Amino acid sequence: MKAKIVSSTKLRENLAAVLATIDQDNFFHIITRRGKQEYAIISLDKLEDLLAAGDPQYLEEIAEARRQAAAGEVFALEDVFDDLK
Repeated sequence: MKAKIVSSTKLRENLAAVLATIDQDNFFHIITRRGKQEYAIISLDKLEDLLAAGDPQYLEEIAEARRQAAAGEVFALEDVFDDLK
């Protein structure tokens, strides 16, 4: 992810443009007030990813999925989605 730093004054003047760049190229914005970095604006999808990454249950599920894949415990795409045709 790439960060852009923008002052709170510039944010007020260009809110629509700042928001438009958040989903482009994985940008997020760090907002400064009086020269100090204080806030960040990120997309909701990125926020959900960050929250999930700190969830112990989620991390265990990922680890289990990796163990299953390494052990060859996988399904063919056709087996999973064949009924949808």
